[in-house]
Amino acid sequence: MGVIDKLVRENIKTLKPYSSARDEFKNLNSAMVFLDANENPFDNGVNRYPDPQQISVKKELSKLKGININQILLGNGSDEVLDLIFRAFCEPKVDNIITLPPTYGMYKVLANINNIEEKEVLLTPDFQPDVNSVLKVTNENSKLLFLCSPNNPTGNSFSKENVELLLNSFQGLVVIDEAYIDFSSEKSWLERLKEFPNLIITQTLSKAYGMAGIRLGICYASEEIITILNKIKPPYNVNELTQQKAIDRIFKRQEIQNEIEKILVERSKLIDKLSAISFIKKVYATDANFVLVKVDDANKRYTQLIDKGIVIRNRTTQPLCENTLRFTVGAEKENIKLINALKEI
Repeated sequence: MGVIDKLVRENIKTLKPYSSARDEFKNLNSAMVFLDANENPFDNGVNRYPDPQQISVKKELSKLKGININQILLGNGSDEVLDLIFRAFCEPKVDNIITLPPTYGMYKVLANINNIEEKEVLLTPDFQPDVNSVLKVTNENSKLLFLCSPNNPTGNSFSKENVELLLNSFQGLVVIDEAYIDFSSEKSWLERLKEFPNLIITQTLSKAYGMAGIRLGICYASEEIITILNKIKPPYNVNELTQQKAIDRIFKRQEIQNEIEKILVERSKLIDKLSAISFIKKVYATDANFVLVKVDDANKRYTQLIDKGIVIRNRTTQPLCENTLRFTVGAEKENIKLINALKEI
């Protein structure tokens, strides 16, 4: 029995997935009369169901990332991808997952929705995984370990050594959330996907690609894992307009790269200016398109910025994040407004 076969839920192994009309006849470009899916016959650009496997989008991602098309799953945002992973591998009321707060809040929400125990192991004071503590709380029902790197809300990347230790030692699946990888100087774990059969990597078009509004999340994993997730995903989970917009945007590689470079320049300028603000006690190192800072009174400063028409994120309620604010790196004019407002208050 293989590693993945041991981890997948028993009812998922025997599940027969729904077969849609577009699964049974896939050649939408042929000159056929389509009377199989109970669609409206009057062409308006979206009267037909979308490709359930989003092959055109996956082909472009495959070329871009150097990953086989059979190792890619697309979802309605990364949150759907993460939910599918829960539903395929975690037995309600039996299994558990491990998260490393402070981190992305949806891992906890999805655990609660799916009735899965969440074991929290705080990051170390320098925001790195506490590998020994993670392995100590792990048991035979620990199915998923979530590593957000670069991490949200802290902004830092986890060390290669720590991640490698966990990939080799954790007996379940390790999900590395790389939503912010395009802003990092660190290499993506995609380059080492073949080495670790228990590795799942999620990415998104919401951040560096500037397409938060189309909701497209990406999952890269072994063909075995992707096959399992495909069994349980909704048949038409990524709509036609999203697929079209994604392809258009992926083609604009130079434009995307230019935007990333501008954000990184603005990030450096913002960090320099934030360091000079009297009530900012610490500016944390970041590999993302945001900066976490420690201030004297986060609630007070948050309210003052709101009053000046600037919305930021108050992270003071998160573990290890007392009196911290998170600033997304905006356009140059927006960052200037932020700094001026911080100086005024």
